[in-house]
Amino acid sequence: MSNAEGPGVKKTTVAVIFGGQSSEHSISCLSAASVLSAVNRETYDVEAIGIDRRGVWYRVSSDPVDWARTPDGGLPTVDVTSAAVHGKIDMSELSVDVVFPVLHGPFGEDGTIQGALELLGIAYVGSGVLASALTMDKQTTKIVLAAAGLPVGSFVAVTDADWVLRRDEVLARVAELRFPVFVKPARAGSSIGIAKVGELAGVAAAVHDAREHDRKVVIEESIEGAREIECGVLANRGHKSPTASICAEITISAEHDFYDFDAKYLDDSATLTVPADLPAVRHAELGELAIRAFSALGADGLSRVDFFVDRNGEVVINEVNTMPGFTNISMFPRMWQESGMSYPHLIDHLLAVAIDRGSGLR
Repeated sequence: MSNAEGPGVKKTTVAVIFGGQSSEHSISCLSAASVLSAVNRETYDVEAIGIDRRGVWYRVSSDPVDWARTPDGGLPTVDVTSAAVHGKIDMSELSVDVVFPVLHGPFGEDGTIQGALELLGIAYVGSGVLASALTMDKQTTKIVLAAAGLPVGSFVAVTDADWVLRRDEVLARVAELRFPVFVKPARAGSSIGIAKVGELAGVAAAVHDAREHDRKVVIEESIEGAREIECGVLANRGHKSPTASICAEITISAEHDFYDFDAKYLDDSATLTVPADLPAVRHAELGELAIRAFSALGADGLSRVDFFVDRNGEVVINEVNTMPGFTNISMFPRMWQESGMSYPHLIDHLLAVAIDRGSGLR
């Protein structure tokens, strides 16, 4: 996207919105710090809007330093007592050309803020209401992908009513899965609330813990020994087909059973290999599967598609994330950097696609 500078030329105004009410609040702040650092201030006027954990909106500092890790390594938060938080704002007062909602998890990545921005008539980066809601729900994602003929693993979904009224039936269905299994909140991210369980006797406690984050839970078969491969997908301007990045791989050190929150954000136990050590034809095959998943779910803007590739080379789509971690060292930007698109260019591309869609040009 290009906005030539000169007399009388108004810059495009971008609001970067972050924080939020989900358990991924601080990860959102870290993502926003990277976006605020890389967005081209000569092309865009940039506003920063922080949402605290109660859901209150504030105009906040757009200095990325204020939203990075603290000097002692702590995670940032939108806190009214901070000097970086300037004052409350009503959402209806938002007057910008486009929003980059760097929000992860419920109340940000699940269609809620997307619907609010639609009502305000403001263009925004990422998927629309339906796709955002679909992909936030792990059960619904699997149902839609399977209906489109895409490979998903075996699972049992547990609603609140199921667990309260039909627990024995649920556990009987879980017993038919191959153990170990993963017990996950259906609508949370960043591996929060997830447990790996080796036998049926441990499932009830894991479900109890997962229900602290979401009353709907998904229990999935673990694919032991599988490689964890990810691929990024970008929408394009002018009705062009989506594009897939090269793939990347996550490997975890022995002290972690899986890619949990600590491995993702707090220690150095995960190795992110970009590009993944795969034949070129395999990168292409997985890229095509990622685009098919993106399209089947009606996604837009961007998504990260996560795969498991088992010892026999069989592929399962684990999940689709419509607003993946967006720091400059996160997997999604790194995959695109290795595919030839720099982090600032990636941000520019996403804003251009969003404005096209908001203008009815796509």
